[in-house]
Amino acid sequence: MRKFYTVMYLAIILSWLSACGKNDTQAQTSSRQAEPSTIESAIVDESGNVAESVEAVNEEAGAMRETERNETDTAETDIQNNTEENKVANMNVQVGDVVFSATLEENEAVSVLVEMMRESPVVIQMSDYSGFEKVGPLGTSLPVNNSQTTTQAGDIVLYNGDQIVIFYGSNSWSYTRLGHIDDLTGWEDALGSGDFTMTLSLE
Repeated sequence: MRKFYTVMYLAIILSWLSACGKNDTQAQTSSRQAEPSTIESAIVDESGNVAESVEAVNEEAGAMRETERNETDTAETDIQNNTEENKVANMNVQVGDVVFSATLEENEAVSVLVEMMRESPVVIQMSDYSGFEKVGPLGTSLPVNNSQTTTQAGDIVLYNGDQIVIFYGSNSWSYTRLGHIDDLTGWEDALGSGDFTMTLSLE
């Protein structure tokens, strides 16, 4: 009888151990099954973060490109404005009380002369020479770009780097061209036969 109870007791213990083993196995299985979901979530979360990072980088790169474009446009606009500002086509030539308009050449001497006129009108004492031109000292030297030139009435040239010469006749010499009077009506009469003061200014 005592042996019977002992056997029963052992059988109960074995059954209980077996049941515990199954529960542990199920728990481990559930844990293993849960791991892929957890990893999956982590991967999804990491991918989301990567996507957000890529998007942020793209936005920043786009902003930098836009800034560069704006800076380039601004620089081009400034250059264009400066070019238009520095490019002067005409000047006034005042002889006594009469004002004539002259079209300027495009060279370095004219650029310097224009800068002088921007600061203040350029006043020159002109004297007659040889019955075909008036010449006067500029008071400073301009860059020269001399070439053999046959002048005509209305031509304005630079001679020897620091002399302004205006013509009512013709001459052939090495000059740097500065400009030409647009309308010669009254030009020779205004120059006359004697000395006078000439004022150069921007229109």
